[in-house]
Amino acid sequence: MKSNVAIETTDAELVKLVQAGDRSAFDILVQKYQNKIIHLVGRYVKDPNTALDVAQESFVKAYRGMASFRGDSAFYTWLYRIAINTAKNHLVANSRRKPGTEIDPDDAEQFGDFDALRETSTPERVLLSEEIKLTVIQTISNLPEDLKTAITLREIEGLSYDAIADAMDCPIGTVRSRIFRAREAIDKVLSPLLY
Repeated sequence: MKSNVAIETTDAELVKLVQAGDRSAFDILVQKYQNKIIHLVGRYVKDPNTALDVAQESFVKAYRGMASFRGDSAFYTWLYRIAINTAKNHLVANSRRKPGTEIDPDDAEQFGDFDALRETSTPERVLLSEEIKLTVIQTISNLPEDLKTAITLREIEGLSYDAIADAMDCPIGTVRSRIFRAREAIDKVLSPLLY
């Protein structure tokens, strides 16, 4: 049976349809967010095939939990929390390293757009830009988990402070403080390189 659900339908409308038994509405939510969730899980689970499995498990958990979704936060924020918890649980279950303790320099693209740094002409500038990039990545990887999560959600995922507060289950003032402290730590390490 084909659904009449349009792709342009809002998340809140799609959630209501899913809760009313329309599975195709959930398929639209999966299509809308699968790349973001796979990318998110991939930051914790380095093996691409395993990351796909964990992302799929996140969607299964979300589908099973749709009846309890009340809409207190945005659907993506709720799904984001499920995916993070699923990835962390996977790592714990497999006795792997703590998530986020080490970031591969080859994954630098996920920490921002460094194209402007790459557009330099002298070997010294190229070397400096690489040093800056690696320093930022290393600094973020050494931050406490709460600061790392806050700065990642803000600067990489582009979430609003409200959405971050929902995702981290804390007041917005705490989010602002964590982001400020993370930026301060990054600035402190970068200052000697830039001046």
